[in-house]
Amino acid sequence: MRDRGHNVIPVTMSGLDPNDPHRAERTLADQVDSLRSAVSTAGADDSSVVLVAHSGAGFSASMLLDQDPTVVDRIIYVDSGPVADGSAFDTSVPSDVQEVALPPFEQLAASLDGLSKEALELFRQRAVPMPASVMRDQVSLENDSRRSVPSTIIACLYPSRVLMQMAHEGNPMMAEAALLRDLELIDLPTGHWPMWSRPADLAVAIAATVDH
Repeated sequence: MRDRGHNVIPVTMSGLDPNDPHRAERTLADQVDSLRSAVSTAGADDSSVVLVAHSGAGFSASMLLDQDPTVVDRIIYVDSGPVADGSAFDTSVPSDVQEVALPPFEQLAASLDGLSKEALELFRQRAVPMPASVMRDQVSLENDSRRSVPSTIIACLYPSRVLMQMAHEGNPMMAEAALLRDLELIDLPTGHWPMWSRPADLAVAIAATVDH
């Protein structure tokens, strides 16, 4: 991305910094603040700002756009999507649990497609448990203008046609995508972590979306 002339700001979401002594106490609202700070920095010189959100970051990204739909020029969901009002990543996480670790790889099955043994070992080594409150917190969304933000979904684990079929059928994970007014779909067949399995192709897909 940088070789193509883009300024790239990687974001470590609140609660995922292993050096943060209060990491396990961080909330979904704290993660929204992480994104707001990053996009504010990115747009400080009046540059166009594109937010790329992978997986569960769709929750905090949706909250950010609900609070201010003008904060980015486009959002790109990587094997993710916008979420609906009242949704949560996993409300079944018990209230006495403080953090949720990366599950055993055998539980993740096809989502790991394309990852080498070496990548899996590094993945496990670098994984940071998610604060449980981030998993349990329900989002509150009320600004319909968030649905007008130009959006791209890069579909990896499931083809985009399957994701949109789920959306139009009202599947809770994808229903909100059917309400987006400016949506581009890109297929990048692989597992759930294309930044590990197809990093160069993912960069090309993101850059193509940003450049057009």
